Amino acid sequence: MSAARGVAVVTGASSGIGAATARALAGAGFEVVVGARRLERLREVADPIGARALPLDVTDPASVERFCAEVPECRVLVNNAGGAIGLERIEEADEADWRRMYETNVLGTLRMTRALLPKLEASGDGVVVMVGSIAGHEAYVGGGGYNAAKFAERALTRALRLELLGRPVRVSEVDPGLVETEFSVVRFRGDAERAKAVYEGLTPMRAEDVAECILFCVTRPAWVNVDQLVVLARDQAGASVVHRRPSPEGA
Repeated sequence: MSAARGVAVVTGASSGIGAATARALAGAGFEVVVGARRLERLREVADPIGARALPLDVTDPASVERFCAEVPECRVLVNNAGGAIGLERIEEADEADWRRMYETNVLGTLRMTRALLPKLEASGDGVVVMVGSIAGHEAYVGGGGYNAAKFAERALTRALRLELLGRPVRVSEVDPGLVETEFSVVRFRGDAERAKAVYEGLTPMRAEDVAECILFCVTRPAWVNVDQLVVLARDQAGASVVHRRPSPEGA
């Protein structure tokens, strides 16, 4: 495995955008370290691309500390771990779900970034990529908890960009819309039929589409910082604005 581009860490890499990003980075010559809670699934991603798989739960400070201690050098950090739980309105909100979303999307991102920042800076050309969401730009009915977490993650990202100005670390934010991954299955607590309905009648993006955007950000010249990249499917024009083709008669 070529390490010409340095070490790239990807969180939440056992599936979806994280797994696709790990493959894209490895293919581009990065030495990839992947982290996730589901270690067996993670190894299925890591082994074919020669990446190193380490257990990681970004909501657990001790897990983050152990993971980062195993990464002596780091040039790229892709903060991908996150996700949504439920689609209840605020009047029916479950505080435990909101807390979990905040822990994963915001505090998990904080923990990983804070722990690896000295190594990113020491690389001489570090890059932090925050995988956000269109939900961090526009609120929508039932999205309150996830909206709040992703808006907060964007605020964290902007503050980090300002604080690192003049230091050799770039900060990029990639905010996708509809991507057909396990995201909706997790959101709907394993209800595959409900998750499938999210993408019916339209063509969502693939995880690989977003991975290509992330790869673009981290492979720009050192003097170029892609501050923010919002990427949506052609059939989506906003957080809750989509075009669905009618089902064929009799379907």
